[in-house]
Amino acid sequence: MPKIGSKLRELRRRRDLSGRELAARSGISHSTISLIERDRMSPSIDTLGAVLDALGTTLPGFFADLQSGLPYSPFYPSADLAEIGKISSISYRVIGLDHPNRQLLVLHERYAPGADSGEEFSHAAQEGGMILTGMVEVTVGDQKKILKAGDGYYFDSRLPHRFRNVHEGHSEILSAITPPTY
Repeated sequence: MPKIGSKLRELRRRRDLSGRELAARSGISHSTISLIERDRMSPSIDTLGAVLDALGTTLPGFFADLQSGLPYSPFYPSADLAEIGKISSISYRVIGLDHPNRQLLVLHERYAPGADSGEEFSHAAQEGGMILTGMVEVTVGDQKKILKAGDGYYFDSRLPHRFRNVHEGHSEILSAITPPTY
């Protein structure tokens, strides 16, 4: 079973954060984070919770991936979907976080009115999705289109991309990314 430190370091690197950036976001000192990641220190629940919150995950979600040999269910009630990146106006909930050897990131995304994923970003993956409710402006490279409920997208994530809710209410997307970025 992987140790807490190595799993925490992997999670931080997947978010493309330095140890110092994580320290600033979590309020936990850089030296403490370094000791935890090298398995030289066992964090308290409060300390680990603060670090995981800064990484956009939860204690149950983090520990679910550390468990080995336990049976898992292929079904995920809404209440069990792990929140991995909630910011004030966008929620990203993972379907199948505890699936062994997961090779696909499936997300239920919810955007508040006016929510924007921010500046265009890119990563080494492919992603696709479908607008479930509302309308979302999707930018991929130099192309931009407003998609409504029932419309979909699929693109190479190495192209800079951005999502913006242009609906007066909430918009929801069901998306998939491979390989998983989380």
